Amino acid sequence: MEGKEEDVRVGANRFREGQPIGTAAQNGRDYKEPPGAPLFEAAELWSWSFYRAGIAEFVATFLFLYVTVLTVMGVAKSPSKCSSVGVQGIAWSFGGMIFALVYCTAGISGGHINPAVTFGLLLARKLSVTRALFYIMMQCLGAICGAAVVKGFQPHEYERLGGAANTLTSGYSKTSGLGAEIVGTFLLVYTVFSATDAKRNARDSHVPILAPLPIGFAVFVVHLATIPVTGTGINPARSLGAALIYNKHQAWDHHWIFWAGPFIGAALAALYHQIVIRALPFKSK
Repeated sequence: MEGKEEDVRVGANRFREGQPIGTAAQNGRDYKEPPGAPLFEAAELWSWSFYRAGIAEFVATFLFLYVTVLTVMGVAKSPSKCSSVGVQGIAWSFGGMIFALVYCTAGISGGHINPAVTFGLLLARKLSVTRALFYIMMQCLGAICGAAVVKGFQPHEYERLGGAANTLTSGYSKTSGLGAEIVGTFLLVYTVFSATDAKRNARDSHVPILAPLPIGFAVFVVHLATIPVTGTGINPARSLGAALIYNKHQAWDHHWIFWAGPFIGAALAALYHQIVIRALPFKSK
């Protein structure tokens, strides 16, 4: 339209997008693309908000492991699926905890609770390398402590029931397991990008309020699909915490899958969102 700066360079936006509906049709709020986070930000190291955010990630991941590991152990302990919450209950436990914890910590740390999510947001320049490394360290420590507390309360049951450690299910190849982790994490991180998109927040005021819901639901459906394959990792901290505290060879045999898959999936989701969904490389200066 005349009088308006072209939003996207040659070829990327030649045709008008579909007509917006509902609150998306309201244009009362202006939007300006926020600048990317600096690669390194040493000043963060002297800020209490930086450490407060790391503590929030630690506590959230600790609670996440504590509740979900206990849920998995409860299902493994039951003599029949009908006498426990079953696979659906495990999926609800993981998804529900992410929903609650993202809601609680989003305003402090962003509510990552997952090194793969942190890595994806780092690639999209939503946070600095300094903060990303600190978050990942605190998430892994929180996961280890969460699994350790469960083992401390129930040491014999923890060892007997496998400690909720992620393992590649017999009958599935390494390629199948890696693929499940890549696609599952892609769905999760893609949902995170969509639910927290600053442009959508500026246009639709309800988006930031509802953000934890689709993120938690994405975790739920991914668990339904991939529990039979890998027990569902899609979170390297969760996999590391359970494996380290259980510490049996079966927990380490294919542990690399639960790091490589989530990080590849997160990178692909960041690339897809930035290039295809937002078309940021084509934006006019």
